[in-house]
Amino acid sequence: MKTAQDILDSKGNSVFFIEPLESVHDALQMMHDRNVGALLVMIEEYLVGIVSERDYARKMILDHKMSKQTKVSEIMTRDVVTVSPNEDIQTCISLMKQHHIRHLPVASEGKVKGMLSLRDLFLEYIEDKQELTD
Repeated sequence: MKTAQDILDSKGNSVFFIEPLESVHDALQMMHDRNVGALLVMIEEYLVGIVSERDYARKMILDHKMSKQTKVSEIMTRDVVTVSPNEDIQTCISLMKQHHIRHLPVASEGKVKGMLSLRDLFLEYIEDKQELTD
């Protein structure tokens, strides 16, 4: 079975991030521009959180907060679940299910290598299963 690094190699391992003191509005604009559902929140090269469209919906809209005045650090998820590049797809999917998350950063030796989405993993898993039946 393929690993997290195999998926990053095939999809690209661009790391889209924002700093915690940036506005939620800026984070949403960046997600829109990059066509992604989540951004890593980093200070220099250190991962300090993750912010997603789900965070926005649950912590901004429902609380009637203003996105230009609210900092990313106010709504981000701080306890980020990560995997190493050598984790297999099944382990990644299991972690995402266990923690109810849709985005999974891949890190090695304290450095973020990329991020996998649930969609990335399911597409790869389906492709693997199809190859077995062909």
